[in-house]
Amino acid sequence: MTQTKKGTLIKIVVKPKSKKFEIKPEKESLIVFCRNAPEKGKVNRELIKELSKLLKCQVTIVSGFTSKEKIILIKNTKSETLESMLRRSP
Repeated sequence: MTQTKKGTLIKIVVKPKSKKFEIKPEKESLIVFCRNAPEKGKVNRELIKELSKLLKCQVTIVSGFTSKEKIILIKNTKSETLESMLRRSP
């Protein structure tokens, strides 16, 4: 996690076609299991929608739109706050 003026940047690895949406922390990144298939931006839309709902913050993809490895920005959130939110998530 990297703190910026706009919020916190997080490196994630997306695993599409999973049974349920789930987040698992791993060393320097997060593994995010998404239900949708990686076609026509479905995974990206699910990722933004579910993370925004879970974290109650605005989420945007900064890089990796067509890759399984992405960098996302959680706007207006400090890294310490984000870490505690992610620990509480199911």
